[in-house]
Amino acid sequence: MIFHEGDEANAMHVLLAGHATVRTTTPHGDSVIVTMLGPGSVFGELALLSDEALRTATVTAVEAVDTLTFLRRDLDELRQTDPEMDRFLLDTLVNYVRRQDARLIEALYVPVEKRVLRRLLALARLYGGPAVGTVVPLTQEMLAGMAGSTRPTTNQVLRAAEQAGLLRLARGSIRICDPAGLVRRSR
Repeated sequence: MIFHEGDEANAMHVLLAGHATVRTTTPHGDSVIVTMLGPGSVFGELALLSDEALRTATVTAVEAVDTLTFLRRDLDELRQTDPEMDRFLLDTLVNYVRRQDARLIEALYVPVEKRVLRRLLALARLYGGPAVGTVVPLTQEMLAGMAGSTRPTTNQVLRAAEQAGLLRLARGSIRICDPAGLVRRSR
């Protein structure tokens, strides 16, 4: 556990190695994975915008991770001595808003089958693909949460893709067999 939803937000992190999930609680009390982070991802940056901020999500390491942590006081000092730091933070936030906008539009207007395959392809990129043989070590339930789907629907989508020879399902993982075919099917 890197931090919990509701914790005091006092630092920003840069993921140097490993992967982590970002999980939040819905208004109905369900816990869903919003996204997965890979090396180079910045998270916790929203904590730097308010003096009394609380974490809006739980970030959990999927495997051993290495992060570079910037405490608020250190960042405040760095921002005073290096104006490029404000530009970095602004760019990071702009990119975050753009990703969220794209995800919202996708959730509203893209069929669930395509959303599931798009999330799978995005996850495959985090694991060095998508290439033949790339393994995404996630459960179907985790993928369903990221795609805004149910586990049974996600299973149907993945089973159809498996029957088409695009991927191979195993317990807790998905192996990419035909990345180009997955890309075509996700459009």
